[in-house]
Formats: sequence, C-alpha cells, structure tokens
Amino acid sequence: MDIKTSEFVLSAPRESMCPKDTKPEYAFIGRSNVGKSSLINMLCNHKGLAKTSSTPGKTLLINHFIINKEWYLVDLPGYGFAKRSKNVQQQLDQMIRGYILGREQLVNVFVLIDIRHDPMAIDLDFINWLGVSGIPFSIVFTKADKLAPTKVAAAAKAWMEKLNETWEELPPYFVTSADKKTGRDELLDYIGQINKELKNDN
Repeated sequence: MDIKTSEFVLSAPRESMCPKDTKPEYAFIGRSNVGKSSLINMLCNHKGLAKTSSTPGKTLLINHFIINKEWYLVDLPGYGFAKRSKNVQQQLDQMIRGYILGREQLVNVFVLIDIRHDPMAIDLDFINWLGVSGIPFSIVFTKADKLAPTKVAAAAKAWMEKLNETWEELPPYFVTSADKKTGRDELLDYIGQINKELKNDN
C-alpha cells in the first residue's frame, strides 16, 4: 500500500470524543520510549506528523490521523511510565482501555516492543489482556537497526517462544527500524490487506 496523504485530525481525552466516523482504525501502542512517534512518521513518510520527544511519555491523548482519506492511524499513550503519578497513570490506563474495548471502528492494535530488551512483564501483561479481551493485535518490534541482523532474528524468536508458552496461536509480528525504514512495506501491506477484506465483507 502506498500512503499518499496523512493528516492529523484530532486529539481526544476519551473514546466518546473520537471522530464520529465508521472508517477502520489501527491503533499503535507500546511502553514509553519504544519509538512510536518515529515509527508512525516513518510509515507515513511524514517527518513531523507524530510529535517525537526526547522525554518519554509525551503522548497523553488519543491522537487520530487520517490516511489516504480511507483509514485512521491512532496514536495511543504509552503504558507503564514510571515517572508519572499513580493518579495520572490510572487515568491513562482507563482512557486506553476505554478506547480499545469501546471503539467499534478499531480493527487491530499494533503493540510496539523494543527488540533490544528481553520480554518484560508489563508488555506480556498488556498482550495477555488484549488476548483475554478478544482484541485482534500484532506485534511490531522497533529499533532493529540497533542490533546486528543475527541478533534481531534471535531476539524476535525468543519473544515469540515466550508467548508460545501461554498462547495456542501466535499473533503476526513485524521487525522494523524507523531510521532504516525496515518493515515499512510489510506493515502497510498488512493494513492494506485487512482494509481490502473489510471492503469485500461489506
């Protein structure tokens, strides 16, 4: 799939204030500092679309971007940022869960994982929650350029083997690098394929 246009639409503090639209939505989420904004900008070929920051945990709202006037890319706040107060983190968790569980237009959640790190409880807990809640999701490994190619493959394999301990069927996964544009075509083709299937179903 080729992205011709990508525009910011709105930031919402809760699911009920998201766009009143029926177009499919693809949400991107991950731990703070996982490289989410950089990945979104790389996918859309639009350097300043999602605001990148050296300070983790800057995304505090549900951000909608309309892509090719056909579907929405949704930038969700990161989960588990230690420097936030408990109260703020609880509010963010409620907002994230409210959107994921309540948004009918949501087609798929892309969970971003920094490929340099071993599986962490916070990521596994979130992934397991998606599974229990019946939410379709995929895993996107980020920052693949920071490891040697052989280590990238081994890290992705180790992650999927960890999931295999509790999952009967493993989700699709993608290996990406915002700097090298690795995985861009695969991820966009995956979204394009789902959009095509949705159109055929209607």
